[in-house]
Amino acid sequence: MMADKILFVDDEPAVLEGYKRILYPEFAVDIVDGAASAFTAIEANGPYSVVISDMRMPAMNGAEFLSKIRLSIPDTVRMLFTGYTDLGPAIDAINHGHIFRFLTKPCEPEVLASAITAGIKQYQLITGERELLEKTLMGSIKVLTDVLAAANPEAFGRSMRIAHYVRHMLTKLTLPSPWCIEAAATLSQLGCITLESDLMRRAFSGAKLSADEQAGFDAHPVAAMELLKNIPRLEPACWMIGQQLKRDIPAAESEFPGFSAADLLLGAKVLKLAVAYEQVREKFPAKDAALLRLRDRRNEFEASLLDTLADLQPHGGAKKLLKVPTTRLTAGMVLDQEIKNGQGVLLVAKGQELTTALIMRLDNHAKTGSIDKEVMAFVPV
Repeated sequence: MMADKILFVDDEPAVLEGYKRILYPEFAVDIVDGAASAFTAIEANGPYSVVISDMRMPAMNGAEFLSKIRLSIPDTVRMLFTGYTDLGPAIDAINHGHIFRFLTKPCEPEVLASAITAGIKQYQLITGERELLEKTLMGSIKVLTDVLAAANPEAFGRSMRIAHYVRHMLTKLTLPSPWCIEAAATLSQLGCITLESDLMRRAFSGAKLSADEQAGFDAHPVAAMELLKNIPRLEPACWMIGQQLKRDIPAAESEFPGFSAADLLLGAKVLKLAVAYEQVREKFPAKDAALLRLRDRRNEFEASLLDTLADLQPHGGAKKLLKVPTTRLTAGMVLDQEIKNGQGVLLVAKGQELTTALIMRLDNHAKTGSIDKEVMAFVPV
């Protein structure tokens, strides 16, 4: 039990001390005076399995407080203490704030302990299912990226670099479910499998496109959305992918579990900036040069987001360039050459980070003699 922390929120210190005394040592209990202190405690000491709030508090009542908690930490189980005269608002809180249980004052210790035990079990069920689902999702994403790597090596390499930029930016920002935003980056170029290779290469290099060609290229995010839209829990990532080439990102039409409208918008801006940075970097490889040109587009990109890229390190960290036999390639190495088969078909693009599936593919081609048995690659130091 002690691993699952409980937070009590009330504006009466004596009542709070009573809760803590009654429940010790069976439960790990923190107590705070009012909603403002609760937000601070959650940020500093969370996550909490269960948050229990009194209904009647100054500045923000318990129902309002727990509704806000639901948006920021949706997995936490929420309970409400109320008096009999508060039953109407309490029922509204259950209906609109997804309150797990409400308890009437005064509450017998046995009833309180039983409710907390049930809340902890509910929290463990929610987080266990989420962990299983996220692992399943990450497995699905891995399969999709392997397919992209085989079908379109250039788009795959581009998506891996974009994901690297996004991961770096997320270390500087506070956003829920960062795995989902990273998934959006990793799959952002999936729609490129619908493009002709020549069009895609010219678009990536910044070449001038005709109106029809530009419209075709600009449609690749929508193509990716169509491919991903039926995968549960990827809805926020799917929406972000669809915004990556838009000059002005609209507000999301609906919220998704764990993401407020503001969080969705910020996640989409992060992805859009990463995509734009990769595009500019094609022409201006130096980091400072690329950032300088993006800062000129101040109507599109906020300075605070651009600042998160200021200390970006090269994709993959410190590496040394070596000639490596295909039989000794390992995941994480980065190719320093294009690899084409005997017919001139591009198998892997220069600058692409190797995955297990790509290594198997290269090794099979080397065994048949269609490519050299040694390749130039950057090896992690």
